[in-house]
Amino acid sequence: MNGGTKTHRDFAGMEARRREGMRLLAQGLSQSEVARRLAVSRTTALRWSRARKAARGAVWKRRPLGRPPKITPKHLKRLAVALEKGAQAHGFLNDLWTLPRIARVLETECGVTAHPAHLWRVLARLGWSCQRPSGKAEERDEEAIAHWKRYTWPALKKRHGKTAEPSCLSTKAD
Repeated sequence: MNGGTKTHRDFAGMEARRREGMRLLAQGLSQSEVARRLAVSRTTALRWSRARKAARGAVWKRRPLGRPPKITPKHLKRLAVALEKGAQAHGFLNDLWTLPRIARVLETECGVTAHPAHLWRVLARLGWSCQRPSGKAEERDEEAIAHWKRYTWPALKKRHGKTAEPSCLSTKAD
């Protein structure tokens, strides 16, 4: 970090410099000369030289940076198949997928544990998006609901009598 600003690596420039270093090493230049010409450390030139020898003519690629992902493409395929079957096929009471449910299925199907809060990224890679249920059941009987609201609810609702005493918690002055 430099003065509060984030510094980004120029991966394209680094790759071009690595390729140029490999080319110079292939021409027979010493590691020290390659390091000097490309303004890199001698350790970097040594690493390029070793990688060039190990590759034996094959194209050497820089390894990915950071921790390798826990959820591999193979896991993604297995998870997608499991999700397509529906939540009830995995023992849940309804077909609603939640992140904790998906985490449980991922663990049982693939043996990979992941925190539910991070699984939305995995779902996005699978092409899934967040969906909210409408909140109304398909079996809903609108006529029965209207009847209940009109006749049953008013009968159940408490009604204060006209002669009721004021509450002891009343804030109104009499």
